[in-house]
Amino acid sequence: MASRSRGGSVVVILVVLWLLIGLLAAFQRNYFGGNDKPSCTKVSNIVLTIVAGPLNYVGVNPKVTCQVPQPSK
Repeated sequence: MASRSRGGSVVVILVVLWLLIGLLAAFQRNYFGGNDKPSCTKVSNIVLTIVAGPLNYVGVNPKVTCQVPQPSK
């Protein structure tokens, strides 16, 4: 039973490392800087970059463009 627990903790550690590498990539791309107000595109790019993790360093540069419908007048 101890081996199952150990295997699960290894997976958790790998996932946390993956996400931390993605967070580092987002910081290096300066996604958190600037005075821009949050938008669908900006938030989506940040999340996608973090989820892509180490793939950012092998040429993956995820980008999202989205348009939120405006309310009718």
